[in-house]
Amino acid sequence: MGDVGIAALLIVALFLLLGTGVWIGLALMGVAWVGMELFSPRPAGDAMAVTVWGASSSWTLTALPLFVWMGEILFRTRLSEDMFRGLAPWMNGLPGRLLHTNVVGCTLFAAVSGSSAATCATIGKMTLPELARRGYPEHMVIGTLAGAGTLGLLIPPSIIMIVYGVTADVSIAKLFVAGVLPGLLLALLFSGYIIAWALLNPGRVPAADSRLSLGRRLKESRHLIPVVVLIAFVIASIYAGVATATEAAALGVLGALALAAAQGALSWRTFVDSLLGATRLFCMIALILAGAAFLTLAMGYMGLPRHLAQWIGSLGLTQFELLMALMVFYILLGCFLDGISMVVLTMGVILPTVQAAGIDLLWFGVFIVIVVEMAQITPPVGFNLFVLQGMTGRQLTWIARAAAPMFVLMVVAVLLIYAFPQIVTYLPSRMKL
Repeated sequence: MGDVGIAALLIVALFLLLGTGVWIGLALMGVAWVGMELFSPRPAGDAMAVTVWGASSSWTLTALPLFVWMGEILFRTRLSEDMFRGLAPWMNGLPGRLLHTNVVGCTLFAAVSGSSAATCATIGKMTLPELARRGYPEHMVIGTLAGAGTLGLLIPPSIIMIVYGVTADVSIAKLFVAGVLPGLLLALLFSGYIIAWALLNPGRVPAADSRLSLGRRLKESRHLIPVVVLIAFVIASIYAGVATATEAAALGVLGALALAAAQGALSWRTFVDSLLGATRLFCMIALILAGAAFLTLAMGYMGLPRHLAQWIGSLGLTQFELLMALMVFYILLGCFLDGISMVVLTMGVILPTVQAAGIDLLWFGVFIVIVVEMAQITPPVGFNLFVLQGMTGRQLTWIARAAAPMFVLMVVAVLLIYAFPQIVTYLPSRMKL
């Protein structure tokens, strides 16, 4: 059987397993085991044991559960209420007014969460009822929230960046710092869209709340101080080379616990719930990573990545054409898989091709994250769409249409970082690591 036939057989086997409801990590291991048994001379059982253990015992991977736990702790505090109180007085002067709280709130919470779904859910709990009560158009409220919620993947600390860094053997600290400027770029694009829409539709923006004096606005802003200090503390420790990503995550957890205690929200129940929530999410991710590591090994023994890279190389695509083809590929893949699965499933095959094309793996990591962000708001498997459907009761397709302009802006962001790669590479090049 040729390479194409083997690849087709494995893909069919994978989707059959996923269709029966088997966990993604176990499905990946099962397909890898079948592939090695049928098409490789190496014993599959021995290879699986060694690979799964190696993938699960990586020291770099310890940053992941810690950052997840930090987000879970803050998710259960009064952070969202305090953020709205601190942000709202400053947004009233902008075209679009309080719609910007979606973007700015998600940008801030993304820097302490690392999860797109958690960012979308937390800020949504804060802004959806408030903006509905004030009469803001529902499609703009939900659409901007769906798009801005994806910033949880790009602005550090990012779960998907840790997964990519482990899979591609790229410095997680440098990936984190590389995501800062592109994340802010996307936030500016989202806010720019809100401003443009508001200027074109002035009659659909509710009147501003009573104007507060500068002193009153500054007083309300005190609610933002704890989260801003925590964000600055975690990111600055990485940027200055004082702490690795794992050490910064541990500091972030301590800071989150201190913040929850200061708010009076750190009960034994909160502590246990946050720990269990982080454990469940990390166990799911770790199982997917272990299965993907074994699948990558199996494909390597079968020679599929090498042959695919050679085939793509024979097409004579330029860097830009290759990246656009990969963007379309990941958007289509995102219609069926979540972001982490997309990354770990494909890196073993894609990375040799990307390296052969001379694309910087650090830059490619940010590119992948933005493209995976697009998948968060594309049906039928868009996690942010699911979150918002549960919160609003709206149809998935309606929410996807409302979020469509944000999708277009993400494509614009990809084109901008391609045209100006320094947006990604400038800050990491200044690091002391």
